[in-house]
Amino acid sequence: MHRVLVAALAACGSMVALARPANAQQWNDARSRALVERATARRAQQLADTGLRDYKAVAHGYVTFLAQVGEGLAEPPKVVKADELVNEVYWRAPNLSKQRIVGRRDTLLLPTDIAYHRDHLGIVQNNFPAIIRLGDGDEVRDVPHPLSTTGLDAYDFAITDSLPLNLPGRTIVLYEVKVRPKNDRQPRIIGAVYIDRDDAQVVRMAFNFTRAAFLDQALEDLFVIIENSLVNGRFWLPRQQQIEIRRGGTWLDYPIRGIIRGRWVIGDYAVNTGLSPAMFGGPEIVVAPPEARDTLRFGGRILDSLPSDVRVVTDAEVRRVQAEARALVRAQALRRPQAVTLSALGVSDFARFDRAEGLGVGGGIASRFGGGYGLELRGRYGIDDREGKGSGAVSWRSPRWGVRLFGQRDFRDASDIQERSRLVNSIAAQEFGDDATDPYGVQAVGIGLEALDVKGVRFQLDGSLERQRPLAVRATPATGRFEPILPATPLRALRASLTIERPTALSVLGTELRLSGELRATRISTDDAAFQVPTSTVGRAFASLSIERPFQSGRLVLFTAGGAVGANGPIPAQEWLYFGGPVSAPGYAFHELAALAGVTQRVEWRTSIPAPSFSLGRFGRAPGSATLAPFVQGTFARRAAESDVAHPAGVYPSVGVALQPFFDLLRLEVGKGLRHGTWQFNVDVSRDFWGIL
Repeated sequence: MHRVLVAALAACGSMVALARPANAQQWNDARSRALVERATARRAQQLADTGLRDYKAVAHGYVTFLAQVGEGLAEPPKVVKADELVNEVYWRAPNLSKQRIVGRRDTLLLPTDIAYHRDHLGIVQNNFPAIIRLGDGDEVRDVPHPLSTTGLDAYDFAITDSLPLNLPGRTIVLYEVKVRPKNDRQPRIIGAVYIDRDDAQVVRMAFNFTRAAFLDQALEDLFVIIENSLVNGRFWLPRQQQIEIRRGGTWLDYPIRGIIRGRWVIGDYAVNTGLSPAMFGGPEIVVAPPEARDTLRFGGRILDSLPSDVRVVTDAEVRRVQAEARALVRAQALRRPQAVTLSALGVSDFARFDRAEGLGVGGGIASRFGGGYGLELRGRYGIDDREGKGSGAVSWRSPRWGVRLFGQRDFRDASDIQERSRLVNSIAAQEFGDDATDPYGVQAVGIGLEALDVKGVRFQLDGSLERQRPLAVRATPATGRFEPILPATPLRALRASLTIERPTALSVLGTELRLSGELRATRISTDDAAFQVPTSTVGRAFASLSIERPFQSGRLVLFTAGGAVGANGPIPAQEWLYFGGPVSAPGYAFHELAALAGVTQRVEWRTSIPAPSFSLGRFGRAPGSATLAPFVQGTFARRAAESDVAHPAGVYPSVGVALQPFFDLLRLEVGKGLRHGTWQFNVDVSRDFWGIL
């Protein structure tokens, strides 16, 4: 009864995405104008075309809410909530549309009370009407469609490429038409429309919006990709659709972003079945009655069926749409309104506690000017050491690279491996005298160059002129006492460092891999009498690698970190490597293993176990499971000081087990050092969220 040429169009999206842009775009030339005018007339005609009276289809989709956290928002977003839906789709000439949700299931991975707009739970019909609305009109409203009577006057058009599409018995030629607004200060779209040369029907749309189109000021970006397939050899009807909505804060520059991703596949078309007009009454998207929903059965777990790239930072197709929009309009047309906002890299930027300054309170401001320029200022005052600290930077960034000038008078932690989240460390230091940081004072000015994305890797090259100094314990905990801070050497330094970071991404054999490293050279001079050589050069390298591999019965987690330091003279304590603590060497005291060379390796197996489930009110329900994670770890260290006879060079093994309850947000860990170590117990939040704490 019907025929869908899915096979012939299966590669349409990827083939169109690879279309080569022309060397020169002839905006509004006679050829481009003629094509878009035909397409506009064809859209109006199709709504009354007696050849297509009605159709019905089935749409299968996922709507996923994700959270992206951490400085630079480089790490992939975490799935917070995932919904799988099956909709019955109906359409009747001239413009009646109806969708019934006949199946829906969701999985909650983190507490949230998010409620989607109704139109996020369905597909777009007719490639949008003449006026585009999204988010039930709360996100985007009253944006003219480029292929409408109003749109023909509101946009510029340019044919930039053609794509032959070979079908049985015929060849269809698609034209890629770039679309940009005549006035980018108005609510408009920016992107491309792909049109059948002969029939002037829309085959694909891929676009972003101007900033003026957003009614919600928290919106950062909103991308739409619509692909159609040829049904019955005549009608271009929906086949695949994507939408991505990104939101950030409006008054606080903070490293957290919410993302909604919707992905749909539409098929099982039946054309001209005689649908009754009566079925199209009421809202366009409705939930089917229970007797209809009960007939649908989902298979497997929703998380297992999610698209494999749902957690990527930016989908490849969306990235292309974003690059296209940037090329077609002024950057200001896409950028959020510029203003001075409060700024913080984490909660601890507002308040923290450590042994060197006691309670430190502070904050920051940031502003993004036009042309890619930005300014950041942060300050803090220590109650117990009665000193102010601060840092500032002026930067310029393009989508690919950037440069910044910076200065600071602050503390720097000698740790290569962070042992605790900053928030939990503040609590442990204040209440129990357990401070897992080793700070020293730094005054510095410098310049930095950043390559923001080179084949998935981020590079940063910094050069600075510094003064470094030791710090003393100034605070008093509620109970217990603080250990001394590392004996940093007072010195002057000319420091150059290259840092490399590969955020978590899928790799070989289904693994998730994250890599970071630093190469550093420092020319130091000191008047410290303990140094026999007043001037020397210190070279240093350190890297860490995290690999995770999911299996049906659990997840294998590997963590490796290590490095070495050398010099042509004495090496100051702030340049040593340090191991000891719940991450670098469980069961050994914090920074107990000071080394000139060392490496640590952890092997951990995570598996699900039953746990109590309870209601969280409007934030959902805690899952009836927790994660049990036994681990073994070995740390090799070559001692930094000959006087450290208690820690000869060798391997310091550890064993332990961790429990991660409540959506895996918490981690309760007990570990034992097997070489003169002790039992240690540690409580912290999930490491995924350390970047905002």
